Amino acid sequence: MKQHPTDKNLRRSSIRNGLLLVVAAALILEAMSLIQNYFSQKGIKEEASLRAESQMEATRLKILDIINQTEAVVRNQVWITQWALEFPDSLQAVTRRVVAENPVIIGSTVALVPGYDKARPLFAPYSCQVTDDARVQLKSLATEAYDYPSQEWFTKPLELGTGYWSEPYVDTGGGEMLMTTYSLPIQDAQGRTAAVLTADISLDWLTDVVNDVEVYPSAFSVLLSRSGRFMICPIDAYVMEKSIFDVGEMMQDAGAVQSMAQKVLSGHSGNGAVQLRGRDFYAYYAPVERTGWSIAVVIPKDEVFGDLRKISRWITLFEVLGLLLLLLIIRFSRKSENKYRKLADSKERIENELQIARDIQMSMIPKIFPPFPERNDLDLYAAIVPAKEVGGDLYDFFIREEKLYFCIGDVSGKGVPASLVMAVTRSLFRTVSAHEKSPQRIVTAMNESMSDMNESNMFVTFFCGILDLGSGHLRYCNAGHNAPVLLAGGTSFLPTEANIALGVAPGMAFTEQETDLHCGDTLFLYTDGLTEAENEKHELFGEERMLLSLDVTKDAQGLHDAVQDAVDRFVGEASQSDDITMLSFRYLNPDSTGATERHLLLHNDVKQIPQLADFIETIADETNLDPGLAMSLNLALEEAVTNVILYAYPEGSDGLVDVEAIIREHSLEFIITDSGKAFDPTAAPEADVTLSAEDRPIGGLGIFLVRNIMDDVHYERTDGKNILSMTKNI
Repeated sequence: MKQHPTDKNLRRSSIRNGLLLVVAAALILEAMSLIQNYFSQKGIKEEASLRAESQMEATRLKILDIINQTEAVVRNQVWITQWALEFPDSLQAVTRRVVAENPVIIGSTVALVPGYDKARPLFAPYSCQVTDDARVQLKSLATEAYDYPSQEWFTKPLELGTGYWSEPYVDTGGGEMLMTTYSLPIQDAQGRTAAVLTADISLDWLTDVVNDVEVYPSAFSVLLSRSGRFMICPIDAYVMEKSIFDVGEMMQDAGAVQSMAQKVLSGHSGNGAVQLRGRDFYAYYAPVERTGWSIAVVIPKDEVFGDLRKISRWITLFEVLGLLLLLLIIRFSRKSENKYRKLADSKERIENELQIARDIQMSMIPKIFPPFPERNDLDLYAAIVPAKEVGGDLYDFFIREEKLYFCIGDVSGKGVPASLVMAVTRSLFRTVSAHEKSPQRIVTAMNESMSDMNESNMFVTFFCGILDLGSGHLRYCNAGHNAPVLLAGGTSFLPTEANIALGVAPGMAFTEQETDLHCGDTLFLYTDGLTEAENEKHELFGEERMLLSLDVTKDAQGLHDAVQDAVDRFVGEASQSDDITMLSFRYLNPDSTGATERHLLLHNDVKQIPQLADFIETIADETNLDPGLAMSLNLALEEAVTNVILYAYPEGSDGLVDVEAIIREHSLEFIITDSGKAFDPTAAPEADVTLSAEDRPIGGLGIFLVRNIMDDVHYERTDGKNILSMTKNI
């Protein structure tokens, strides 16, 4: 059979497309390899930098520890030296004591200023350690051969009038070794400069400290004097014989080394690249405070990236194998192009849906302000200022039954996992608080749920509160979060029990607290991203600056803007490392006690049911209720109270039913309380009113009626009591 030309063209087109796909795949793989190699090199270099800087800092701190010890020893001997100036023969005992009691110090002298003691034109008793048997040897430096008045350790402190670390030197005639000396001028009782007190430390000790480098096998450290000479160096011939400028002239990139040397000797910290004997190195350097010395760690570049090169070769091999495999796949997959195209379309659709889901997740946080424009008793504002990374801060709020439910939280960690935990936390808050009226129970229920599913061991610091907008009564519960700030005539932290964060462990107890807000009081909530914001000096913004930036004269949004401006001025050009989340509200109800309460106490006797009609009629008259609405409320209340009278208490026993009515401007709330057996009428299944009377089971119509009349029905069992709350918005 002759092949149709169209089929040939299709086959050629398929082959051509396959070859183009292989070429494109090769280019993509190469690009991916280059990108991966770039970021891998960047990460490895950063890791090497961190390791080198950590090693350098540890060495610097060891050196400073000895420097501090030596300076402290000399300062502690000033008073006894001043006393001993009147008895010069006792100065030898001072130096002996310095050496004998301080193993790090190998020599010490008190050198009198020439002419200070007329009986002794030159006088410098010297004590030093004898390394063979750890004895203290006594000497005198007041010799023509030594000529101590011309030594740097003597002249510099007199010239500067303060303590001074000398350039390293071989102390011929004194300690007989390579050392450095700390000198301090001493004044007598009349204020005259009388002598110089010294302490010598050996460079052998420094060599052991500086050479303790474990960054990379061929890495090494050097210690430079203030003039740039090598105090400690892997090449012994360079020690105190050559300077960094001498070595720079011998290198291929002499200009770069000379520039780096200038920075090193100027007391700067930093790093740079150098080339020595055809080998590339990274050099990291930092000053040693108060001495004029500088320390540097030098790392071979090939050792830093050695493993990466091996991995790159393997990656290249696998890329070639992958391309060969791709050719085989193309050869045997032409008949399945439509199937794979559908799979690709499906994958793209899933990715788009995931992106949309992530956007929806972030949009769960309220962002429209003012959130309740129809209300004049509340001024609320909240915002999240995100950092560069995806964070886990959250806030939420809503009004139910004339109560403001609000929360703020901070998930441990960062990135997508934290954002997912944030979304779960916010959803749990909405779900639990929809049927709970206690912050403590809300937090407890959230903790149990989050602890059960916390396989990633992440936790959330969380603060939850419920504000009665009619009375100003605030109930709240904290879970390891920062204490909010209360602005009520002054600025103070709200008394808060710390408790434990959410998700740490199940079965934890949380403490509920309460207080009252008055008209004009403001509550300011925040996450630790605010107080822990850092400036370029790594100083924290802190609680004190936060309190000072809170302007009680501004509205809620103005309050946030003032705090954010203060943070921005403090941080300057430093990058933000954590989300900054703030939520604040000002309570503006001038009549905080405007809620009116009415009580009716009944016995569990159906003959007392008619009293409810009079009770509702009184309330209807006070609130000018529509007669039809009053009749509906009476019907709902009668159903609920009758249910308690008939079933709450054992037959023949006497029990009480407390009916409380709370009258607010926009709502009526009825609270029915009894001490009978536990029963949740809201848990009863909905009655199917579509069925005929013969087919419909007995019961269920009462709660159906209550639910349809009332806007909110809520049950809870507290302290052995059944509490049924029913709210009607008016």
